[in-house]
Amino acid sequence: MSTITTTNPATRETVETYPMMSEAQATAKLEAAHAAFLQWRSVPHADRAPYLTKIAQTLRDNADDLAALMTRETGKLLKDGLREVELCAALFDHAASTGPDLLADEERTHGKGSRGVVTYQPVGVIYSIQPWNFPLYQPVRVLADNLMAGNACVLKHASICTGTGLRLRELCIEAGLPEDLFQVILIDHDTSDALIAHPLVRGVTMTGSDGAGRHVGATAAKALKKTVLELGSNDAYLVLSDADIETAVKFSVMGRLYNNGQTCVSAKRFIVTDAVYNAFVPAYVAAMEKIAMGDPTQDDTQLGPLSSTDQRDTVAGQVRDSVAKGATVLCGGQVPDRQGAYYPATVLADVAPGMPAHDDEIFGPVAAVIRAKDDEDAMRIANASRYGLGGGIFCRDEERALRLARDHFDTGMVRINSFGAADPNMPFGGVKDSGYGREHGGFGMKEFVNIKAIFLP
Repeated sequence: MSTITTTNPATRETVETYPMMSEAQATAKLEAAHAAFLQWRSVPHADRAPYLTKIAQTLRDNADDLAALMTRETGKLLKDGLREVELCAALFDHAASTGPDLLADEERTHGKGSRGVVTYQPVGVIYSIQPWNFPLYQPVRVLADNLMAGNACVLKHASICTGTGLRLRELCIEAGLPEDLFQVILIDHDTSDALIAHPLVRGVTMTGSDGAGRHVGATAAKALKKTVLELGSNDAYLVLSDADIETAVKFSVMGRLYNNGQTCVSAKRFIVTDAVYNAFVPAYVAAMEKIAMGDPTQDDTQLGPLSSTDQRDTVAGQVRDSVAKGATVLCGGQVPDRQGAYYPATVLADVAPGMPAHDDEIFGPVAAVIRAKDDEDAMRIANASRYGLGGGIFCRDEERALRLARDHFDTGMVRINSFGAADPNMPFGGVKDSGYGREHGGFGMKEFVNIKAIFLP
């Protein structure tokens, strides 16, 4: 029998081993979820909400253990894991408090004033394929909205955080959620493709690389299944000519190193105008050089290991390739001689098209500095990317920054003079090769519902 073994990336110690499921076993889980959905869909919105608030409280009650598990499986800083648990609880609370109104029937008119009703009806089982970088948050952001919408959910989590996915299901059941409404399946890619095509799967949502998104999207499209894809990115943060340098440095460090640099909306490309280049770059490099790398369970650690040695080696290879093509290492850039999947805070300058640091997503603590002639040139460089998830602007004139963000930045999200990953009340998602569809902010609740029009005479 095939198995999944999880490993602590800081110590390389085995965490746990799990048996893989056969296609028949996974299909049985899917069928059980569908049977639970047939009951759940008849529960009024207002009566679904208390289940979600109870799950939120159960997550908070188990925050320490959940954070420790995520750290063991992925190397996430323990303090970041605690923040992640709170964000997940907030997502359940937000869905519970806003869902009944957002999903309520709408009265409209048609023809010459006849009555019409628009209703948002659940569709069935949503298949959720999620990555390892936020082991709790990634599945929760799908689960919370779809439970409120009346759907069931089947999760295929990344293998390296299998334990977190299983623990989330246990806690949902402990909180009172019907046992089969949320399933976690441990399967390989071929079995996953078979499930996508299964008639009981009514929608597919995935977070991951753009390459994986193409595969999942194409597989679902062949079966005429709707998808939501939140894919990779190479987010640009613009340091404009009137930027406050202290603010720009502070949030550029935070934005590049949050979650050990393994965040789809990390600040990755720093496009700096000539006017402030010589002020920003040395200050940024000095701040990155001071970052304390070490044990992710310790409060004073600022940068833990990457999620695996394979991930560390991928990042190191992307840096080597960029340097071979002309990039300059201003700090970091070498795999440290120590146990664990560590890679230091790194800044690359002289980054140009054709380099991984310029064109691709480096999923680790590596910042790419790109020089721009002026503010207009900086925006041009930012948008000259196949990705379009997030981005940022450092600019003293916030109204000007707002106009640039609204009218010119070709991304789904823009941060002004700040950095952050997600907020329950704001939509999350991108454009271009960063995918399509939205989560959070109420938008996720309506991605997988039947928006049904009813015409009365």
